[in-house]
Amino acid sequence: MKKIAIFPGSFDPITSGHVDIVRRAVPLFDHIIVAIGTNSQKQSLYPLEKRMEWISRVFQDEPKISVESYEGLTVNFCNERGADYIVRGIRSASDFDYEKTIAHLNNAMFPNIETILILAKPELSSVSSTIVREIIRGKGRVGKFVPKEIAKELKLS
Repeated sequence: MKKIAIFPGSFDPITSGHVDIVRRAVPLFDHIIVAIGTNSQKQSLYPLEKRMEWISRVFQDEPKISVESYEGLTVNFCNERGADYIVRGIRSASDFDYEKTIAHLNNAMFPNIETILILAKPELSSVSSTIVREIIRGKGRVGKFVPKEIAKELKLS
């Protein structure tokens, strides 16, 4: 039985922190789907197609990683893809409290799905897509916070 994990998020844009979590999760699973959740209530800075392209480019050297998008509950997407694991990154105690609550609710709905929490490296614990978007909007330098492939394209390194 293959161990398939979903790493869900909006990835608007994907950050160095996201990339680090995925790369550290690769040895644990046979396949990881970086899953871009779409939310009609949320206005994205970058279109879904651009985010998928960036993520595919960042992980082009890793055959165990694929990129997909989905709508609705992450646990439903897990079941559709035969994934028994959800991978989430934790930057702070508040992240832990939030992720713990979601993991418990997911487990109540689907006991077969296990959430794996990976702690962010200290130097990446302050990086979030929200903050990166604000830096981009302000025409700041994001080269330390996003993968080099994206920084080059944004010309904000």
